[in-house]
Amino acid sequence: MAGKLTCGVHHVGLTVPDLDQARAFFCDVLGFDVVGGKPDYPSIFVSDGTVLLTLWRAADPITARAFDRRANIGLHHLSLAVANDDALDEAWEKISAHPEVIIDVAPEPMRPGSATRHFLVFIPGGIRLELATPFAKG
Repeated sequence: MAGKLTCGVHHVGLTVPDLDQARAFFCDVLGFDVVGGKPDYPSIFVSDGTVLLTLWRAADPITARAFDRRANIGLHHLSLAVANDDALDEAWEKISAHPEVIIDVAPEPMRPGSATRHFLVFIPGGIRLELATPFAKG
């Protein structure tokens, strides 16, 4: 088959233990907007104008098992793009200051010698989130 059947990500759905906590992180820290939701599911949809996230509350957050990226099949982490190094540094300042964020990898080159930088954290609710600058050409 010569042509690609897809043209990008439509949305990413994340199961979270607490919708209010997840909304507060994505909207208050990262600047996303609430663009919809389904109260009977319950869920909210948030967007930064480029990516749409569906945040679904686990049916029973108390008994839900946390995802183990090394043991389970599924989303290893969500990576969001930032415009440049200044934007990465600003995001790092805001996100790392959040009291419920756990630092996984502080800002660093994506690989040795790379101009592309990133960092990884566990956001409130335990999802692993990466922010990264654009891939450097060459």
